[in-house]
Amino acid sequence: MKFKRVFVIVADSLGVGASKDAAKYNDEGTNTLKHTSYSKIDFHIPTLEKLGIANITDVYNTKKQLNPLASYGIMEELSVGKDTLTGHWELMGLHVLTPFPSFTDTGFPKELIDLLEKETGRKVIGNISASGTEIIKELGEEHMKTGHMIVYTSADSVLQIAAHEDVIPLKELYRICEIARSITLENKEWMVGRIIARPFIGENKDNFKRTANRHDYSVKPFSKTVLNYLKEAGKDVIAIGKINDIFDGEGITEAVKTKSNHDGMEQTTNFTQKDFTGICFVNLVDFDAIYGHRRNPLGYAKCIEEFDHDLSMLLPLITDNDLLIICADHGNDPTHIGTDHTRENVPLLVYNPTLKGKNLGVRKTFADVGATIAKNFDCQKPQIGKSIF
Repeated sequence: MKFKRVFVIVADSLGVGASKDAAKYNDEGTNTLKHTSYSKIDFHIPTLEKLGIANITDVYNTKKQLNPLASYGIMEELSVGKDTLTGHWELMGLHVLTPFPSFTDTGFPKELIDLLEKETGRKVIGNISASGTEIIKELGEEHMKTGHMIVYTSADSVLQIAAHEDVIPLKELYRICEIARSITLENKEWMVGRIIARPFIGENKDNFKRTANRHDYSVKPFSKTVLNYLKEAGKDVIAIGKINDIFDGEGITEAVKTKSNHDGMEQTTNFTQKDFTGICFVNLVDFDAIYGHRRNPLGYAKCIEEFDHDLSMLLPLITDNDLLIICADHGNDPTHIGTDHTRENVPLLVYNPTLKGKNLGVRKTFADVGATIAKNFDCQKPQIGKSIF
């Protein structure tokens, strides 16, 4: 069966249990969905329940389905690491063998910071691993007085630059991030996965607030992905959320920014009303950025419930000629130690109103998603991955 449109929704960080190599990452026993669900006494996700989410892992107040609406399974990550780029790239057919460097414990090297200051003409403050909201509370007022840019990292392979929009205008902040991207590409030891512009507004530490003008500058994929093959075949590749940034625009024909998970789901729903042939690839980042890294299981649970409600609005709009794939890119168990992602298997839910749900088993790579899409549109298949049909 061929589908005209494929909608791929990545619930960013919604892992479903520790991977078989989780011990290498100190992530034994993690399960983002399970542990998050048990944090809310009235947790309720009726749409995901009907699709068969509880057939994948134990979920509080959620029953297994004898006849789920969707086919369901678990995907193991073949690549090394547990970051956003690696997960998304593998979904579209790339096998990442070398992890991106991180600077969680040490901050960035003095040589890198000196070069960034020289080429941007602005001094750096921070250069530590920190929560984005906390560091602007701590250093935001100093930044406003001095004009120095706030540089920080996290457990991910990222270099983030925060700046007040009235102090360093967006155009300049984006230019600074482009300079940082160029510098980090010149040295393999500095080649972080993403440079992220983190603009904020407000008068003081009590009301600073990050804006929706975030922009990610990713390294380019090291090889063509299924997105490239689709575009070369004349198909539409619509990127919603940070998908365009993750792939640095490679293989994308149309990109739409989003302000939240809810906005991302509304944008996706809008595209069900449009005539296109190809894929609509969606990232919902709030799970990870707002709740996972900040170790807020209750907030995460509420976010899943919001997604479930939005999904109930989307599902009736999926036609016989459409395929809906729901998955994740890694885990981020908010009940685990630290603030890092967690090495977990991810869910796979595949829905079409004319197909009966079945058990897809344990898939050996995230790339089965890309392989399925490539086979559907008769374009070049990735080097890894096997179609589920």
